[in-house]
Amino acid sequence: MPIFAFMLLSQIQRLSREYANEVISFRRHLHAHPELSYQEENTATFITEKLISFGLTPIRMATTGVVALIEGKNPAKKTIALRADIDALPITEQNKVDYKSTQPGVMHACGHDVHTSSLLGTAKILSQLRNEFEGTIKLIFQPGEEKNPGGASIMIREGVLENPRPQSIIGQHVFPLLPVGKIGFREGKYMASSDEIYLKVIGKGGHGATPELTIDPVVIASHIIIALQQVISRNASPKQPTVLTFGKITANGATNIIPDEVNIAGTFRALDEKWRSEGLKRIQKMAESIAEGMGGKCEVDIHHGYPYLENNPALTQHIKQAAAEYVGVDNVVDIDLTLGSEDFAYYSQIIPASFYRLGTRNESKGITSYVHTPTFDIDEDALVIAPGLMAWMAIAELTNK
Repeated sequence: MPIFAFMLLSQIQRLSREYANEVISFRRHLHAHPELSYQEENTATFITEKLISFGLTPIRMATTGVVALIEGKNPAKKTIALRADIDALPITEQNKVDYKSTQPGVMHACGHDVHTSSLLGTAKILSQLRNEFEGTIKLIFQPGEEKNPGGASIMIREGVLENPRPQSIIGQHVFPLLPVGKIGFREGKYMASSDEIYLKVIGKGGHGATPELTIDPVVIASHIIIALQQVISRNASPKQPTVLTFGKITANGATNIIPDEVNIAGTFRALDEKWRSEGLKRIQKMAESIAEGMGGKCEVDIHHGYPYLENNPALTQHIKQAAAEYVGVDNVVDIDLTLGSEDFAYYSQIIPASFYRLGTRNESKGITSYVHTPTFDIDEDALVIAPGLMAWMAIAELTNK
């Protein structure tokens, strides 16, 4: 590494440590005041005020999204984007911490408070070092990651990837399976598409003692649920990761009442857009045919969600190398693909993108809960590392030919 690069790396590491307590205070404020998808008004105001205090000029997009530019020397040379999501989940927090959610039934259970505070720390570091790099860094604080159609799709539609257009985009997500201090990467396909499937099975209700006078939608629904698993076991290639899960069934009958209808809700995940389309068609046709064959009807409503997420190999290799320089090669690990989904995928369908994972687990402190649970929390030592890490990645990518 050239001496000037080593000195800049050391400076970023020092600033990240120096600002860590402030970044942690950002995170605790956000954690205590979570807001649901597309309702993040106070969160957006908080972000805007902090960016202004760093000498930046943020603008609002997609109602509660915030975007700001950090221009270095020769700002037109190259632009890259850094993204954080800002919304919380409809979960009641069970942690007993000073920064516990003050909003009943709302919690930052997926770490978006971490992503936001970390990117604010990155912004503070980079704004202070803008004379040390060439190019422009676009900061994207995005609403609505947790809810269709995904804030990323709205931000893109409103032009977040234009004026200036980034050559690449980098995103970060907490990873409670990875110990604090470790950073995870994967090249190529990483996260699945996600579609919501709603089935309304319509029959004819009646008394449970006279089933011959009814068209039992409970029985029909049961056949549909079991049969649809063949879409995975007999239609999807064994080499193609895919999941079909039904997590909700509502049949408002009773022990002696057969209802008129049954409602089923589930999710379909895939890592290939062609198979995704084919699989959804098979699901619809099979559900409708089974219901019809049993004398009933099935109305299929598919809510198309996020596409699969592709980590650009060249970009991922480059920021992985930057991470090794920042935290040490022993703290950089390869991670497996997942059937989870993320609306960061929308960016990856348009420009080179890479989505990496920040270790937040600490078993000695009892911090082991997974995301989307009421006891999720992080080892805040991760916020000593994360802001400077992303700042160094950003500068490394700006200098990459």
